[in-house]
Amino acid sequence: MTPGIPAAMERPHFIGIGGAGMSGIAKILTQRGAKVAGSDSRESATAEALRALGATVHIGHAAGHLADDATCVVVSSAIRADNPELVRAGELSIPVVHRSDALASLMRGLRSIAVAGTHGKTTTTSMLAVALTELGLDPSYAIGGDLAGPGTNATHGEGAIFVAEADESDRSFQKYDPEVAIVLNVELDHHANYASMDEIYDSFETFTGKIVPDGTLVISADQSGAVELTRRVRDLSALKVVTYGESETADVRVHKITPRGLTSEVTVVLNGKYLTFTVSVPGRHYALNAVAALAAGVALGIPAHNLASALGKYTGVKRRLQLKGEAAGVQVIDSYAHHPTEMTADLEAMRGATDARILVVFQPHLFSRTQELGTEMGQALALADASVVLDIYPAREDPIPGITSALIIEAAKAAGADVTAVHDQAAVPEAVAGMATPGDLVLTMGAGDVTDLGPQILDHLSS
Repeated sequence: MTPGIPAAMERPHFIGIGGAGMSGIAKILTQRGAKVAGSDSRESATAEALRALGATVHIGHAAGHLADDATCVVVSSAIRADNPELVRAGELSIPVVHRSDALASLMRGLRSIAVAGTHGKTTTTSMLAVALTELGLDPSYAIGGDLAGPGTNATHGEGAIFVAEADESDRSFQKYDPEVAIVLNVELDHHANYASMDEIYDSFETFTGKIVPDGTLVISADQSGAVELTRRVRDLSALKVVTYGESETADVRVHKITPRGLTSEVTVVLNGKYLTFTVSVPGRHYALNAVAALAAGVALGIPAHNLASALGKYTGVKRRLQLKGEAAGVQVIDSYAHHPTEMTADLEAMRGATDARILVVFQPHLFSRTQELGTEMGQALALADASVVLDIYPAREDPIPGITSALIIEAAKAAGADVTAVHDQAAVPEAVAGMATPGDLVLTMGAGDVTDLGPQILDHLSS
């Protein structure tokens, strides 16, 4: 099955084409035959991968990078109004399309699964992509991270299913019309766009309201925000609601999660029958993500036992407890966790999988998130044996006066944590190598460029 290319997408230009979400859409369009071009702030493996597919990728942002015959300019919410390519698009009257609208156009006409939630989206979307591919269904998918297996964040498949990560951060997930939607959790985050939990509930209600008639909402029966959302949408006409989790009331009930080192064995009760399968990544939260994926696949009519077996083939996503290597008897693992709930879950997963001393290198992500959740981040770090905290990674935000990583450090110390501030990122590898001893585990944690430190720490450990 090969959907056509929307006319506006025949010659698209992506500003920030190297981003996780943007690059995925660009890859799919290129594979469908579009003439894709774009720009990014720096050279990367993603840029090279796009060029290998036939896309034109410029490094740096300049008005001259935008071709006069471009049919549209694709942007994310991170692109500022004064970007020279965006300004040039206005001068040429070239339509500007948000990333979410571009993705929605690619999903049209296919049986789509949209995965939403404050955290766990990338893992759950990836689990589905791997399992459906393993079953020979050849899905299309767009994910916010690279799969450890196929090594890509998106692909165009010939099958009838499209699996997409649905981003609630800027309300863009409201653009999709899925046959099946997964809501993993509903929590207060993305403080630059949401002022309260009521706003977040309203946003998720709009998202669930876009599920096609007779479609299915798969939602957690355990997480309080998800339970409240279920209460709010239960009466929507023509919507099937399937709950999953450890709650006795769950439609797909988790009977038992048994840790087995860096894997887990999960037993669920589905339609009155017990089903046991393996999840090849550690941690209770990843096991629950797999159960959500199982419930969504079953909602599409895929036999549960086939899907459960295929889910065992999932081996992880880059930056989701990804082993970067081992040197001098010290393992270095990379985690994308940047919200306190994610940080706690990953640290608890490591505690359950190993007896090693855990050293964390944490980089806070966004000033607004640190302002609202800095105390909780510090409390999460108390689960580590020792932590190094870097300066805040600003991403798309300007600084907020008085908001620094000191907020996290003070909260961590108040919770009994052994924590050290390091302001010079270049000094971190040597400092961590000096702290670590054989048998330790180092966890680089955060959504910014802290991921680059893993290989550098390994180099210092080796020397």
